[in-house]
Amino acid sequence: MATVQVSGLVQSNTARWPQMVIDFDALATMNQVAARLIAAKARYQSLYAQTRVPWPVIALIHQRECSQNWALSIAQGDPWNQVSVHVPSGRGPFGSWEEAAIDALTNCEHMDQWAQWDSTGGVLTRLEMYNGLGYANRNPSLPSPYIWSRTSPYVSGKYVADGKFDPNTIDSQQGCAPLLASMMEQDPTIATDYAWPAPPAQPSLIGADGVPRDTRWLQSSLNQLGANPQLSVDGQWGNMTMTAVRGYQQGAGLFASGRYNVPTLQSLENALSGPAATNQA
Repeated sequence: MATVQVSGLVQSNTARWPQMVIDFDALATMNQVAARLIAAKARYQSLYAQTRVPWPVIALIHQRECSQNWALSIAQGDPWNQVSVHVPSGRGPFGSWEEAAIDALTNCEHMDQWAQWDSTGGVLTRLEMYNGLGYANRNPSLPSPYIWSRTSPYVSGKYVADGKFDPNTIDSQQGCAPLLASMMEQDPTIATDYAWPAPPAQPSLIGADGVPRDTRWLQSSLNQLGANPQLSVDGQWGNMTMTAVRGYQQGAGLFASGRYNVPTLQSLENALSGPAATNQA
């Protein structure tokens, strides 16, 4: 990708960061994953001298490429003690996870040469480049799910195989941007150490009536509005709840993502205040 296009992508990702709203149903898992990444901070920090890559970036790559599995290389998710078979293929075997990570970050990706670690736009763009610029090349305005999945900038669309893009597939993994936001909330030294702007404040899930708009409220609201079958109001985010959300979204004229997001919350509150809901109560 040409330099001017990368510059435009940095601008786009910079603009998306302060506007990002994380899906409500993803918050709990997001915080758990972020805490797990922070717990390994010292191990990620140990690679900085050889790679010049900020430790949160290495942690995010480790999570996205292999769910923080220490037996797998961050280059492509293959075992680092064997010769890799996926792209980049032919790497290794290595003597440790760290050795494989250094090879991936420097010899394969040359991330030690990136000069824009001083902004979240630069950080997120380099992470997007690590995954590949297929989304930006396809449509410069299309947010990459690798970065923005489970947030408001990303709606749908995913490469389901090499060169095969499905506009209707929705990436359900945690994107790098919301994970970084959760990490920065839990470890404020990230912002101070790297001078990155604080993550955007998220909407309150406490309604005007003082009732939390959490998963239990969501399940109870869907039941009141005719969910069939009725949901157990247990606060657990599972397939039945996601299916009920998707069904509600279809009926309400929303994009049927099955995600509990701001448009869905607003629509539910409007529906619950309407005469039909009042008559059901």
